[in-house]
Amino acid sequence: MYITIGVIMTLEYALINLVVGILIGILAMRFGSLKRYQKRMLQSQLEKNKNELEQYRQELVRHFAHSAELLDNMANDYRQIYQYMLKSSNNLPLDIPRQDDSFQHTLAEDQDHDLLECPPRDYSERASGILRARHHDK
Repeated sequence: MYITIGVIMTLEYALINLVVGILIGILAMRFGSLKRYQKRMLQSQLEKNKNELEQYRQELVRHFAHSAELLDNMANDYRQIYQYMLKSSNNLPLDIPRQDDSFQHTLAEDQDHDLLECPPRDYSERASGILRARHHDK
C-alpha cells in the first residue's frame, strides 16, 4: 500500500479543517450561550421590575382608598359638629344682660391699661453690654 503525497495532504487539510471547525463551534457556543444568559438575566430583571411596579400600584390604590375613607370620616365628623353647634345655638339665650357678660373687656383695653401701669419688660435702668463698658471708661 502506497499512500501518495496527495492523499496525505488531503488528510492533513481535513484534520486542520476539523480542528478549526471544532474551535469555531466552541467559540460560537460560548458566545451564543453568553447571549442567552444575558437574555435570561434581562428577562428575569424585567419580570422582577414588573412585579415591583404592580406591588407599588396596589400600594398606591390602598393608600388613596384609605385617604378617601379618612376624608369621608372627617366630613361626617364636621357635619355632626356643625349640626350640634346649630342645634345648641338655637337653645342659647340671646338677651344676656351686660353685667353678666364675662367678655366685657376687649384686648385693646387690656393692652392700653398695661402700657400705662408699668415700663416695658426689656427696659433696664443701668447701662449694659457695650454701653456699660463705655460708661465705666468715662
